[in-house]
Amino acid sequence: MTVISPGFRGRPRTSGHRLPPGQYETRDFPVLSAGPTPRVAREDWEFTVTTETGDRYRWTWGDLLSLPAERFTVDLHCVTRWSKFGTSWEGVSLDVLLGTVQSASDYALVSAYGGYTTNLPLADLLNGQAWIAHRYEGADLPAEHGGPARLLVPHLYLWKSAKWVRGIELTARSEPGFWESVGYHDYGDPWREQRYQGD
Repeated sequence: MTVISPGFRGRPRTSGHRLPPGQYETRDFPVLSAGPTPRVAREDWEFTVTTETGDRYRWTWGDLLSLPAERFTVDLHCVTRWSKFGTSWEGVSLDVLLGTVQSASDYALVSAYGGYTTNLPLADLLNGQAWIAHRYEGADLPAEHGGPARLLVPHLYLWKSAKWVRGIELTARSEPGFWESVGYHDYGDPWREQRYQGD
């Protein structure tokens, strides 16, 4: 019988270990979606942030491209147990987009073209942890991987990185998104194997 102390937080990350527990490495980039792939023209694309007071901030595709972009390389971890190492992206940090937004909220509900939603603590979108990514491996982000732009939060399971992102609603309380409402974990830390509620 295994005894787990109340303070147990999962297996620690150690230097040199890139594969979270329960995952396997793949060189492919599997395409998994909760519905059909939306085809959003860049001239129709927009991204909004709505605060708890109803203030709305809006960026068009041109606005997004005019902001300072970062190139970054990250590992991805899917709840279906695959991990892909060293993926290269370009996008705008959420620190830039949220830098002028006035809010007292602690949570974010992310929405996507096609109706998909997912929830995160606002803190997980800040401090260089999340981007609106629009290029992958040196090319425009293809629609099957969330193009023209997707949220990328690589320290959490990939379902938190909403494809075809269109907006963020800042909220005082955590509101479950699509997968969270059917039993997936509210947070989704791959290093703690938080796949489903109760993990």
